[in-house]
Amino acid sequence: MTHRFRSYAAIGDSFAEGLGDLHASGAPRGWADLVAQGLAAATTQQVSYVNLAIRGKLLSPLLDEQLAPALALKPDLLSISGGNNDVIRPRVSIQANTARLKAAIDQAADAGTHVLFVTVANMTHQLPLGRLIQIRGDRYAHGVQAWQHHDHVTVVDNWFDTAFHDPQFWAADKLHLNTRGHYRVATKVLTALNVTAPTWPEQHLPPTETPSSRTHFVQHVIPWIGRRLRGRSSGDGRPPKQGTLLPVDPTAASPDRGGPATEAPTS
Repeated sequence: MTHRFRSYAAIGDSFAEGLGDLHASGAPRGWADLVAQGLAAATTQQVSYVNLAIRGKLLSPLLDEQLAPALALKPDLLSISGGNNDVIRPRVSIQANTARLKAAIDQAADAGTHVLFVTVANMTHQLPLGRLIQIRGDRYAHGVQAWQHHDHVTVVDNWFDTAFHDPQFWAADKLHLNTRGHYRVATKVLTALNVTAPTWPEQHLPPTETPSSRTHFVQHVIPWIGRRLRGRSSGDGRPPKQGTLLPVDPTAASPDRGGPATEAPTS
């Protein structure tokens, strides 16, 4: 199968960075890397990939810092996944974020780039105050879905995908998808782009981790609260995941192989 996407840029937060799924090197891999591999595997042409995502980013700084550098590379395909961290903060304007995101998508589409917006999977059933977060997430996801009929925009909905209610798709922190979850997202993205997804190597999937409530609170909830109280983010001072546009190795799809590009991404 052939397709028209010879260059792919990803911008976003920890979801696009791939937290919860690891390369053999220990660096995050995730659905965006898998999509890059799928695009490369589906064509005889060279596909290049860059991932500017940084964990912990709120939507406005994410777009301010990542959108222009990504568009400067003139990618055929740009994926955006953001606004997730805003939804779980104490205060957020869903209307303002949706408008900000719409302006960014219009800017990218006007530049001739096909825009892919990928919503995060709904983690609220696992979290304290999950009902409040779900109400916000529902409003945000519904707002994004309104753009899915735009000629230059593809929306991939994970928020309303009830399959993700299964704990088998989640990492130990209950905020990020695990390897199995990232495979599901990547398959959905490629299918939405009319690209045949590779047969993911199910035999390499790690067992599902189910930490005790105490372990989860000590290892994940307390550090998250501490960062909020200090006004800090897990992404402070971190560089983009992979700041250089690099050719993709379509054979590096399983967790026991290297990354999607000819050199390991920076995490």
